[in-house]
Amino acid sequence: MANEQVLDPVDGGGTVDHGRRRFLTATTAVVGAVGAGFAAVPFIKSWNPSARAKLAGAPITIDISALGEGQRLVDEWRGQPIWVVKRTKQMLDVLPTLDPRLADPESTTDQQPEYAKNELRSIKPEISVLVGLCTHLGCSPEMVAEIKPEPFDPEWKGGYFCPCHKSRFDMAGRVFQGVPAPINLLVPPHHYESDTSIVIGVDPQGAA
Repeated sequence: MANEQVLDPVDGGGTVDHGRRRFLTATTAVVGAVGAGFAAVPFIKSWNPSARAKLAGAPITIDISALGEGQRLVDEWRGQPIWVVKRTKQMLDVLPTLDPRLADPESTTDQQPEYAKNELRSIKPEISVLVGLCTHLGCSPEMVAEIKPEPFDPEWKGGYFCPCHKSRFDMAGRVFQGVPAPINLLVPPHHYESDTSIVIGVDPQGAA
């Protein structure tokens, strides 16, 4: 079966897509069922699966040829939402200015593969690939990409906001200080098959 993909416009909240909302609601319910014992460390370790788990989570290929600047494409891999965002120059320019407000601007813990361990947390500067689950309790944050004051942050410079428990992340998925989420959004293993397609679930050739 072909992967269902959804494109989101940048309009501060996005057009309501009922199919995607049902998927994200179901995902949240599954993650929430883990209970109060859910912690960040097991969440991170889940990205080091057994051989059997790797076979169960076959790679997917995402076509980004129609992805415009400022848009987000949503797909699914291993039962989790994958976000692919084509960031604008303005989005990229603002990222370094946010470092003083972030809990871990350099992503010092195991939140992404080594090849994405940089300030932009990506292989290509303009393309961000993230797991769309808040690292607090697995809710799905909203993309609020417009740079303007918001009720939850009068100095908002664009990023992701989780309305469930008020966690905030920038457009690189880096978490802000003083919010419930303990770490940055995760970056899945991925590589570029071509300029217009990304394979999720497989590292680039030669990557450690």
